[in-house]
Amino acid sequence: MVLPGRAMATFRLALIQLQVSSIKSENLTRACGLIREASKQGAQIVSLPECFNSPYGTKYFPDYAEKIPGDSTQKLSEVAKECSVYVIGGSIPEKDAGKLYNTCAVFGPDGTLLVKHRKLHLFDIDVPGKITFQESETLSPGDSFSSFDTPYCRVGLGICYDIRFAELAQIYAQRGCQLLVYPGAFNLTTGPAHWELLQRGRAVDNQVYVATASPARDEKASYVAWGHSTVVNPWGEVLAKAGTEETIVYADIDLKKLAEIRQQIPIFSQKRSDLYAVEAKKS
Repeated sequence: MVLPGRAMATFRLALIQLQVSSIKSENLTRACGLIREASKQGAQIVSLPECFNSPYGTKYFPDYAEKIPGDSTQKLSEVAKECSVYVIGGSIPEKDAGKLYNTCAVFGPDGTLLVKHRKLHLFDIDVPGKITFQESETLSPGDSFSSFDTPYCRVGLGICYDIRFAELAQIYAQRGCQLLVYPGAFNLTTGPAHWELLQRGRAVDNQVYVATASPARDEKASYVAWGHSTVVNPWGEVLAKAGTEETIVYADIDLKKLAEIRQQIPIFSQKRSDLYAVEAKKS
């Protein structure tokens, strides 16, 4: 854990909006190349998008799934060490003990696996005439919170649909996270309606930075991602936002700004714990 007053007050975050193809090896090569590019531009924490090594879809997950550690995560470990950066590995389909998960592996600057987040809330929705999707057809949900410490701040993790659940973000904030990162692939129905709104809501409610890393948009894919990878500050301002194409989004995260906002609007000390509470049921 980083001791109060010992953390560095600013750091550079990079979100890689990768154009994902059906060729896993090509996705891995381009992802690692873009991590190197982000590192050259001064990024200290780099995130890939949800499902960065595979097309997004229940029919693809079984074929692209790997164990962790495995080939994809080994390459992320190597590039994290090579560039001496934290790598938030978006997500990949993970296979373990006969089940499949949508999993984010995080690596430290020495290449060590720091944490593995399995998507908690599966994307099962039905918007008539627009989109129906059932991740639970092939995936199982994770069952644990996931955060990791850096010299800058503690970082909490969610994947895509996890961002809709305010309680998860609240628990991360209670646990001292100052940045929440959600690799995610919203679509052309939910993206324009809720993508930015949810990020700004989570940021303001918890007075934290919120970042989302999306795949680039591919109009020919069976599932068309919204794109628009974004970073929001604790005031709810959008600091950086991508378009739809493959790109790297950078934002300088200022933890002094976060502390100032919490001092100006001290919601944490004003909560009515005599009336309500959000509590974790597992560690």
